[in-house]
Amino acid sequence: MKIAVFSARPYDQQFLDEAKQRRGAGTSLEFLYFDAALEVHTAALAQDCEAVCVFVNDRLDAPVLQALHAQGVRAILLRCAGFNNVDLAAAEQLGLFVARVPAYSPEAVAEHALAMVMTLNRQTHRAYNRVREGNFMLDGLLGRTLHGKTVGIVGTGQIGLATARIFKGMGCAVLGHDPYPSPGFAAVGASVALEDLLARSDIVSLHCPLTPDTHHLIDDASLAAMKPGAMLVNTSRGGLVDTHAVIRALKSRRLGHLAIDVYEQESGLFFQDRSGEIIDDDAFQRLMTFPNVLVTGHQGFFTVEALQEISDITLRNLADFASGAACANRVRAA
Repeated sequence: MKIAVFSARPYDQQFLDEAKQRRGAGTSLEFLYFDAALEVHTAALAQDCEAVCVFVNDRLDAPVLQALHAQGVRAILLRCAGFNNVDLAAAEQLGLFVARVPAYSPEAVAEHALAMVMTLNRQTHRAYNRVREGNFMLDGLLGRTLHGKTVGIVGTGQIGLATARIFKGMGCAVLGHDPYPSPGFAAVGASVALEDLLARSDIVSLHCPLTPDTHHLIDDASLAAMKPGAMLVNTSRGGLVDTHAVIRALKSRRLGHLAIDVYEQESGLFFQDRSGEIIDDDAFQRLMTFPNVLVTGHQGFFTVEALQEISDITLRNLADFASGAACANRVRAA
């Protein structure tokens, strides 16, 4: 069986090949790795492949799915938990098998959220550059002790729960909001209404999926409801945050800090080297001018353990497709 792997980076090839060896698949599976993202103009690369393996910024709308199906593709394997980039209704009509990796080392993303909070709060990124230049002054590096602060977790699934446990262990009070609260969250925090969480939290960390209901969950109204000077952290999906509303909140000093590992228009930026080019995304460039904003390029998942788990589960999903077995990770149209 041939599988076209889109948006493939060297680490994707390494971990997928290692997972294939662990499963003893040998020559029964052939991965074709493509650096290009999947969209209507690159779909032809999957010619003669029975499956495609894709990531968060690959586009799988109806025209792309139709093109893949016409070439013989019958399975869509997502190397991620989110599936908002897939037209599930179109996939259902075409009879395509779609499966995701619902949870992979949730601690990886949770720890990255903590790293971003600590970096912004204690200004370690600025201190590092100062010391390398021989500047040992502390002016402008004043932070706050996190112990005793209130952290609001929006989305208390596996990653949100892992994040809550970390902050609880640091002596923070933890609040959570989720329409479907995790049973384990009660042991680490209190579930409250979103309005209450925003008003009381010194740090608001987003860990919910991107759906029509959560699109621009953070907008002008929710930012106005937040505690003045609070920090907003997003390691989930860029579309949860209205970028222009955040810029307005930063300019008015209402929002104290912003840490994002995801960005609504990241598909044209992240996982690419744009250092020698002009970036013409004005909103992103404006964000980068604020000293109280920290941006990383969707690296929250990027640990050895997470990549191993992603690769193993992806191949398990593929095996279920090939054998016709029920797949616990299959996603369908609602």
